[in-house]
This record gives sequence, C-alpha cells and structure tokens, in this order.
Amino acid sequence: MIVVFALILVALGTVVFHFVSPWWWTPIASNWGYIDDTILITFWVTGVVFLAVVLFMAYCIYRFRYQENKRAEYNPESKKLEWWLTGLTTLGVVVMLTPGLFVWNQFVTVPEGAAEFEVMGQQWQWSFRFPGKDGALGTTNARKISGDNPFGIDPKDPNGQDDVLVEGGELHLPVDQPVKVLLRSIDVLHDFYVPEFRAKMDMVPGAVTYFWLTPTRTGTFDILCFELCGVGHHDMRGNVVVEEESAFQEWLNEQTTFAQSVAETSKKDGPKLASSKAAINSVSKGSTR
Repeated sequence: MIVVFALILVALGTVVFHFVSPWWWTPIASNWGYIDDTILITFWVTGVVFLAVVLFMAYCIYRFRYQENKRAEYNPESKKLEWWLTGLTTLGVVVMLTPGLFVWNQFVTVPEGAAEFEVMGQQWQWSFRFPGKDGALGTTNARKISGDNPFGIDPKDPNGQDDVLVEGGELHLPVDQPVKVLLRSIDVLHDFYVPEFRAKMDMVPGAVTYFWLTPTRTGTFDILCFELCGVGHHDMRGNVVVEEESAFQEWLNEQTTFAQSVAETSKKDGPKLASSKAAINSVSKGSTR
C-alpha cells in the first residue's frame, strides 16, 4: 500500500507543480503565440498519458497484490485492449502533431511586404546585415570571407555596396513590422533564438535558412545560440532592441555600409602598402650597390 500511495502522490504532485511552478515562459514579444498554444496542447496530451500510466500502475499494484488463497490467472493477450490502446495512441499523436503542421506552414510563409535582414553566426559571435536604400541584399560567398570582408559580400554585386553591416553588436528591429530573418553560418551549426520571440531556427553551413516574425512590444531581449557549437557556446550571446520605427531608422543610418567599410580599409592599407613598397625599393637599391 505504501507504493500505491507513493504513486498517487507523484501523480498529484506533478499536477500541482505544473500550475504553481515558478519556472514558466517569459512574456511573449512577437506574433508567435501559436507556438505557445502547440506546446500547451503537447503538455495536456502527454500529461494525461502520464497520469493515466501512473494511476494505472497504482491500481494494478493494489488490485493484484498478494493475497492468501488467491491464484493468479494468465491472460497472454486481449484484442479489445490492443485496439483501444492503438486507437488512443493514434488519436494522441494526431492531436499533438496536427497543430504543429499548421503553425509550421505559417512560420515559413512570409507575408508580402515584409522587410528582411541577415543573421550571420560564427564561433562565437553574431553579426547582422540589412539591405541599403535599394532594398536588396547583395550576394555572398564563403570563399570571399576575409579580414577585410568578414561577411563574404561579392564586391562586384552592386546590390551589396550599400548593405548595412553590424558586426558583433546589438541588433535593432522596429516594433509591429513583419521581418524575414535570413540565417547563415560560416563555420559550424548554430541556432538563432530569442526566447521572447518564441522563434528559432538552425543555421547550417552552406545553406540559408529563414523564418519570419513581427515584434509586438518594445524592449531589450537576449539572443542565444541554441545549438552546441564549441567550447565558447555559452558565451555566444547578443541583444536585440525592439523600438519605434523612427528610432530604428536613426540607428540604421548610423551603421557602416559595405562600400564605406571597403573605403576605410583602403585608407588604412594605403600607407602600409606604400611603406612596404618603399622598403622593398630601398633594399633593392642597396643590393644593387
């Protein structure tokens, strides 16, 4: 009987803890309340199954406990019970999976007129790229990535010249504006995740993944990498600031474009290159003498 009472307490304690637990989701800050709904449905289905199994175990322990002058009866199978279990299991799986299919369809169906930006992940920092005044992002190639071109933007693509680059800094987004998030990794698997947005997606080297969202309230939220990506995984963090459209545009105008970055690099490298050539010429003249 002690085991029976213990199992019943486990079942009841689980239900109570679910409703009074201090650990719950952070307040949502995007349009993806549907994802919360699908998780709640999963909780209800798996919770009911868990309670049914535990209470059934308690019943069996009590019902078939040892008693003198009683003999066990062997029933190898029950067709009726098997059909019931098969049907209930199928129903539970359908109830859990069907809402997720609808939500996934919405998750990857970007609304018309949505702006877009790119998130680039690398060990162990985040970088961001916005289209310039032309409204289009330039093409990239991992082979073109260098110290002077960390995003790997094709310098021959005119669409990339005015791309706005934010390397290892804060990400800013306008509130109540749908945005398409393009995701790219240049080394290993990463995962871009903002808990308050309820939206996340793996970043696969050699591919561009995406999702979309609409930030619904202003504030500063943590950016996390949700894929184990190496020894510095724990430190791969950032911030996203959701603000009014005017403040976002002001921040965006303060950032450096790809063309400006190339020009600044040329200014810095020019004197160094001239100095190197002068040194080489000096050595050559000395050797001639």
